[in-house]
Amino acid sequence: MRHKEVQAYPRVALVLQGGGALGSYQAGVIEGLYEVGITPNWVAGISIGALNCALMAGNAPKQRVTKLKEFWETICRPPSVAATAVSSMFDMFGPATHALRTYTQTQTERMFGSFAATQTMLKGQPGFFTPRPLAPGGGGPALTSYYDTTPLLATLEKFADFDRINSKEMRVSIGATNVSTGNFVYFDNTEMKLQPKHFLASGALPPGFAAVEIDGEFYWDGGCVSNTPLEQVLNVKPREDTLIFQVDLWSARGKLPTDIFEVLERQKDIQYSSRTRGVTNQVNDLQQLRQLLWDALARIPKNVKAKDPWFDQLAQQVYGARYNCIQLIYKNKPSAGHYKDFEFSHETMSHHWSTGLLDMRRTLENPKCLSLPPPGENFVTYDVHRHQ
Repeated sequence: MRHKEVQAYPRVALVLQGGGALGSYQAGVIEGLYEVGITPNWVAGISIGALNCALMAGNAPKQRVTKLKEFWETICRPPSVAATAVSSMFDMFGPATHALRTYTQTQTERMFGSFAATQTMLKGQPGFFTPRPLAPGGGGPALTSYYDTTPLLATLEKFADFDRINSKEMRVSIGATNVSTGNFVYFDNTEMKLQPKHFLASGALPPGFAAVEIDGEFYWDGGCVSNTPLEQVLNVKPREDTLIFQVDLWSARGKLPTDIFEVLERQKDIQYSSRTRGVTNQVNDLQQLRQLLWDALARIPKNVKAKDPWFDQLAQQVYGARYNCIQLIYKNKPSAGHYKDFEFSHETMSHHWSTGLLDMRRTLENPKCLSLPPPGENFVTYDVHRHQ
């Protein structure tokens, strides 16, 4: 951690939302952190965010970006020959085709994106999942789904060192849903030994992926209950001053849909954004209340507090560490569709990655965003898209 501001925080957490193919945006953010020497000591993720956590915690700092790229290039299809040919054609004619390129770019990207998403539905993704021959299958919860995620086990073991993950050099928390109870749970390397199946469970979104059995219980994607692990970082005890990089793949805010495809896309945005802004607002209110109680306790004479241990108990409960939450939220490109979370083309992956890297660089252009909250405040947020 080269930043002096970052060194002031005992905890530096990276919080990664679920979002399928959109997860390469998070990889770009991670590269942006690596560029300036910021290394989180806690990663928390759900679904594709959990897989990115495995790559983070399962590799040495100097290898993380390289391994992330290798992972994403493995699970995404190679560059489309047709898309490359269209781009080359425009390049051949140079500036004269600029207007035509601008006019047709969105439509062309939509066409290739839809084609790539259709390929995913029909063929699966290499090193990730394959269609079940008799989908949706049967024979128990571990076999009832449209796709088989067994290939992902080998991919994770190839790109992530699970001995390193379980060394606790970096804390790892991944969210999942208990199918029987409906309860949200976290698998945490400070409490158990994490294995590839824990990460598969975090991303087992039905009905596409089957439930994963762990110690006699079956688990689905954490996004079935909540797609954002922010509360896990904010609620853990003991409380410590914490810098949080919250990387969301779904924006709760968006335009009013005008056709059925936009309705489907907007539905996903709202559902999987998991009201992260609402969570941060609630936490902010709670932190302000803690601060008021703390200030009130400070006004009580010491000789009065010394006579009653209740004051010490109250102080322990209301103590509020300082939290700085840096929010990075992926903003859809114009050609994105309702299939954006399973559109695994190499071209779109590269776009997501470069967008995440750019957003992280632009965020860090304002060094003050990393500072500890000022006196009297114990919770602040920063979103570069809102501070332009």
